[in-house]
Amino acid sequence: MPRRKLSEDERTLWGRVTRSVMPLRRKPRPAEAADTVSLPGKPKPVPSARHAVPTPAPKPAVKPAPVLEPLGRRQKQRLARGVDEIDARIDLHGRTQSEAHAALLTFLRNAQARGARFVLVITGKGTRAVDDWSERGVLKRQVPIWLKLPEFRAYVVGFEDAHVGHGGQGALYVQLRRARHE
Repeated sequence: MPRRKLSEDERTLWGRVTRSVMPLRRKPRPAEAADTVSLPGKPKPVPSARHAVPTPAPKPAVKPAPVLEPLGRRQKQRLARGVDEIDARIDLHGRTQSEAHAALLTFLRNAQARGARFVLVITGKGTRAVDDWSERGVLKRQVPIWLKLPEFRAYVVGFEDAHVGHGGQGALYVQLRRARHE
């Protein structure tokens, strides 16, 4: 099908449309590429110390916290049956959150230094709230959150709810990392 030619009115209208259109924003060229490109007959710009953009110093590489791994089903069975020994225990009953946090961190640090592999952290199940304003079972909820924090991951490989014989949902088996001897 052959193309038809625009009429004079259509050309006038098209001219108005194209004048009102703004070009899309283009991505800015990198500063290095902009400095090296020069027009014919013009000298290349020389950056002066006064106008130079300071380059930020490279940040030291921060080592990410190790990833937590859940205890395997067989490992949990071995702990529950007493085949693998629980090397240490801590009972956090009756402590405030701040006391429990500090005690747990100290306990894990000391247990790791002694070469413990598995520890039992007893949080208690908590009781039902008496009214709508009371919170019960705070440590039961908070301790797993704490164990996932970077400050604890230097000590903790993984954790799981304990077997009923060791406290069930009110306790956690925690596997510790081997202590690094530097």
